[in-house]
Amino acid sequence: MKFKHSILIVIISVLFIGTNLFATPNSKWTLQACVQYAIDHNIQIKQSELNKRLQSLTFQQSQLAQLPNFNTGTNYGRSFGRSVDPTSNQFVNGSYDFLNLSGNADVLLFGWFQKRSLIKKNQHLVVAAQMDYDQLKDDISLNIATGYLRALLAYEQLGIAEKQVDFSLKQYQQSISFEQAGRLTSLNVAQWHTQLANDSVAYIAALNEVGNSLIDMKVLMNLDFTEPFALDIPSLDFNVATILSAQHPQAIFEAALQHVGTVKSAQQKELAAFKNLKYARSLLLPQFTLSAQLGSTYATSYKQVSDVSISGTSVTPYLVSINNIDYPVLTPKYNYTSTVIPFNTQVDNNFRQTIALSATIPLFNAFQSRTAVQQSKIAVQQQQLLVDAAQIKLKQDVYKAYQDAKQAILKYNASSIAHQASQSAFEIAKKRYDLGLINTVEYLNTQNAAFKANGTMLIAKYELLFKTKIIDYYLGNKIELH
Repeated sequence: MKFKHSILIVIISVLFIGTNLFATPNSKWTLQACVQYAIDHNIQIKQSELNKRLQSLTFQQSQLAQLPNFNTGTNYGRSFGRSVDPTSNQFVNGSYDFLNLSGNADVLLFGWFQKRSLIKKNQHLVVAAQMDYDQLKDDISLNIATGYLRALLAYEQLGIAEKQVDFSLKQYQQSISFEQAGRLTSLNVAQWHTQLANDSVAYIAALNEVGNSLIDMKVLMNLDFTEPFALDIPSLDFNVATILSAQHPQAIFEAALQHVGTVKSAQQKELAAFKNLKYARSLLLPQFTLSAQLGSTYATSYKQVSDVSISGTSVTPYLVSINNIDYPVLTPKYNYTSTVIPFNTQVDNNFRQTIALSATIPLFNAFQSRTAVQQSKIAVQQQQLLVDAAQIKLKQDVYKAYQDAKQAILKYNASSIAHQASQSAFEIAKKRYDLGLINTVEYLNTQNAAFKANGTMLIAKYELLFKTKIIDYYLGNKIELH
């Protein structure tokens, strides 16, 4: 008897823990809330968003590349020894400081629209990145819906297991009372005891499945494991007869072509490959460029005379005869004072301007440009194959999803009939058992069959719900539960 009481204590403790383990009344998550949280916090989506932003910056830069290039520069230094004065182009001996100022601008006048081809290419890649981003959000939403349905199924199975334990516990307690009254044998009590233990094991397994499903949801959502988390249980009412009555797989496929990101992204990348081929071909043709340059120089060796004075005379070798008398020719001696020409004056005097129209004609570069054209042609063909493959894969997935949904309907209908039949059989068996017309083993077999049929029907129900959500996804409908 002490052993029996300990069993009761263990079972009641398990039920109490299961009842309170997931009780978070102030933290109920709907499917829409889970999807939105996953989109806001999922790492893959964040990476895709960064890739989209990078591609957008590349597109913007290709647009700005149409503007002229402007550059300015300067260098300052000191020269020692014999060198050419940059202002006078004369050899000088000594040291001096110098400063060079320069500026240049160039613009591509005509390059067979190579820059426009790059702009169009990057524009298509921006759209492709957006399609990849949207596709990833749709995939995450579908994965969240799958995990959500799995968690709801685990909750329902836990509820059934709890009811089964509660029922077996009451029957076990009743069998003990009947044994004490002499109405049942100890064998009947042992059989109910075994059933109670088995139901408890099933309940613990269902409890573990709920915990695992919630952990999986947190992983998909990138939600902290310590965050309180419980699902908002919807009613999940649906009319099986109308789920696919108005749909045809070809119509579903045509609707999916309009929004499924994998196909639309591949199509945009195909267009980008065409533009890249056009760009590669333009590099084989001459390019015409207009350029302009400005510049000036300053040097401390560039000087001017600032003052002149006579400091005396000196005798020259020449003579002048006056009255037959030779007089030596004298010449004055001058003192010169020089100063460095001012900076502004030098810059003005040395200011130079150049404008040029140039043509670049590619003659030979080891066939690199022609190889690039051939590679671009292959890239176009590869991308065309990827578009075809994406469309074929989408069509295959749509038709398979449609077929799976049809099979899920048949499976759900059959399991519902089996569940109703097993419940009727269980009710009849219960009445016969109460009247003593069947033994405990027969009654337990009928009970277990009803329990199994109920679980099978639940699995079929959620499988059908998941299949219909896939159809909704291909139709472009919002994934939600009612």
